[in-house]
Amino acid sequence: MTKCLVLGATGFIGGHIARAAAARGWHVRAARRRPGATGAIEDLNVDWAEANLNNRASLIAAMQDCDVVFHAAAAYPHDSRRMEEDVRTAVEQMRNVLAAAEDTGIARLIFTSSFTTIGPPGEPGRWADERDFYRPGSSGDPYYESKWAMEVEALAAAQWGVAALALCPVAVFGPGDVHMSVSETLVMTARGRMPFYVDASLSVIDVRDVAVAHVTAVERGHAGERYILSAHNLTLQEGLAEIARVAGVRPPRIRISPPVLNALIAGGQLLPGSPVGYLRTMRLWQPVSNAKAVAELGLTTRPFDETVAGALAWFRARGVL
Repeated sequence: MTKCLVLGATGFIGGHIARAAAARGWHVRAARRRPGATGAIEDLNVDWAEANLNNRASLIAAMQDCDVVFHAAAAYPHDSRRMEEDVRTAVEQMRNVLAAAEDTGIARLIFTSSFTTIGPPGEPGRWADERDFYRPGSSGDPYYESKWAMEVEALAAAQWGVAALALCPVAVFGPGDVHMSVSETLVMTARGRMPFYVDASLSVIDVRDVAVAHVTAVERGHAGERYILSAHNLTLQEGLAEIARVAGVRPPRIRISPPVLNALIAGGQLLPGSPVGYLRTMRLWQPVSNAKAVAELGLTTRPFDETVAGALAWFRARGVL
């Protein structure tokens, strides 16, 4: 029986990876920083282990006897004043994970990276794909910089013995977002409290499809490679309108023009931690291709309205909506 460790099991994507691995019949060891934390998998039969990305010894202990490690644990830094510190911490934590994996002889390490590591297409007339790399410093955002630095470390490890690969999910939605890491916009729209939209493109995918792709990547993915996990390329207006339709509320109708958006971003520089960080990086959002993941991992995806309905039902059951 395959035995896996899920770092970040109490989080959104990590919790679903644990579910997908358990559904495959694998033995799941779920790592958590806080004793007693269960995230959204309190009903799942897993082997809990306390581990901290800053403590290599705890990672080694958690990885003992495991065949596979899923690394879906990471912070979401957006305070540009702490960028150097955040990137340094992200790199140190990734090196701890990789060193622990090497010490314990892990057969495969799957790192949950991000669409933020995908740069603009190198040639005109095509969607961005795995050949396109983020340009460090181009975003001014610590999350982009941290994810890029972590992915570089992970893929480099494949050259010296750790069979690591990176999966790059786009905007992930669905049930189980216990920390509201990405679902705040969905919830606000479903409540009818999102009257505005801006001109932006994005790609979306269901968290359950992301999780299955992680498990499949253990058997079908290639070390040193990265794979974009995406399902639907939309405009922001289209995405918000679909959420509103499924929720039965009025869709956003007020367009924020680029000059107004730029003014909001400029004025928000004095408010670290505000949504300004997301507004500033919207210019980097883009359509992406999932062709590599479909061909090599057998990625399958569901309709966006099914994703929205699943997320809304989960939030309603918990009294959020």
